[in-house]
Amino acid sequence: MRLNLDNINIYDFAESVERYINQIQNYFDAYQKSHFPERSPEFFCLELNGEAGELANAEKKNWKGKIIDKSVFEDESADVFIALMNYANARKIKLGSAIAQKLLKIEKIRIELAEKGEDY
Repeated sequence: MRLNLDNINIYDFAESVERYINQIQNYFDAYQKSHFPERSPEFFCLELNGEAGELANAEKKNWKGKIIDKSVFEDESADVFIALMNYANARKIKLGSAIAQKLLKIEKIRIELAEKGEDY
């Protein structure tokens, strides 16, 4: 299914992002707490950076012309997402709410720039 984003209402979009990401984050939190030892936000921040580094290394190899299977990007992207969920939970950050607020800030700046004839 392809979404038509030409006439998207930024407020509806931000509200949906907030609701669904927060729900997904809650599931990650419950899973982490029931199956793994408690770890500090610092641990998860380092894990997140390590996973992002692995994704960046795959991109670097791809950029230099090496054939990298799509499954590597999928796997590393999933690792980054999981690590981000764990970090946000350990820090007690409502990621969906934070993303929704950031989307609204970005949209405000995008509109201001568009009115001046500039791109974001």
